Amino acid sequence: MKGRSEHPLTRERLARAHRVLDIERAALGALRDRLDAAFSRTLDHLLACRGKVIVTGVGKSGIVCRKMAATFASTGTPAFFLHAGEGSHGDVGTLVRGDLLLAVSNSGESQEVLALLPAARRLGIPLVAICGNPSSTLAQAADVVLDVSVPEEACPLGLAPTASTTATMALGDALAIALLEERGFSTEDFALLHPAGAIGRRLLRVEDLMHTGAEIPLVREQTTLKDVLLEITSKRLGVTAVLDAAGALVGVVTDGDLRRGLERATDIRVLTARELMTTAPKTIGPKALAAEAVAVMERHAITSLFVLGDGSRSPRGVIHLHDLLRAGVV
Repeated sequence: MKGRSEHPLTRERLARAHRVLDIERAALGALRDRLDAAFSRTLDHLLACRGKVIVTGVGKSGIVCRKMAATFASTGTPAFFLHAGEGSHGDVGTLVRGDLLLAVSNSGESQEVLALLPAARRLGIPLVAICGNPSSTLAQAADVVLDVSVPEEACPLGLAPTASTTATMALGDALAIALLEERGFSTEDFALLHPAGAIGRRLLRVEDLMHTGAEIPLVREQTTLKDVLLEITSKRLGVTAVLDAAGALVGVVTDGDLRRGLERATDIRVLTARELMTTAPKTIGPKALAAEAVAVMERHAITSLFVLGDGSRSPRGVIHLHDLLRAGVV
């Protein structure tokens, strides 16, 4: 079959896209090469902040500020966005001693941003400026200046903020992640700040979903077939743990184990859990991510895992594939 011919404008359009990406990549490279001790001083101010990080700007910078504040907040640094225009109409009252003001303005001359500086100074709030003009009014007033100037904007008119907003957002990410690492922000901390949505589901732990106490199906090695069936049926998980005299997990009996045991038995009346069970069952710890439980189940083609912890072989819980499905982990 004859292939379709390329649209006559495709090559030209791709060339335009490549040009934009090349310019923005160059802007990021220039920013990387320019980072110096000012970045470290900014981190010192952020780590010392006992209040909130107030990220402020207007226009396209304001949109970037919203993202920066959201990233700070989601990675353990209390922060919110203050629209500089609204700040001059009462919202500057959100600033209190102990906060830090992170002001973003490519020109460094945005009047709405500059109007907030007297209030910040009156409260003794540190000012970090992110701007593209180190000689600007904002830069001269700041305690620390982070230079995000770019060789050129991707806009052919040189008007629409493009490379400059990309560089600013990347710098915000660099600050947030550097803070995250220095604070030792953990997966557990991240999960606490993301209890809902896809991120929260991915960070659920086995102990959050497992069945415990009387819900755990348990039998002893000498338990009869009849009672094994009763335990599996009553607990409704399609499996039971088999424990030795000391209460340690030595095997599991599944619906499949029951069928295979019945097929090979000459007298089912004398069958016990020990004769039916699969030995060396797959287990998982309570602190493991629920997603890890899914991976183990998929790798071994099973639908449940008994949960062991603290060096003990006694089950603390059991987690079933259905639990993971209900939680949206799968």
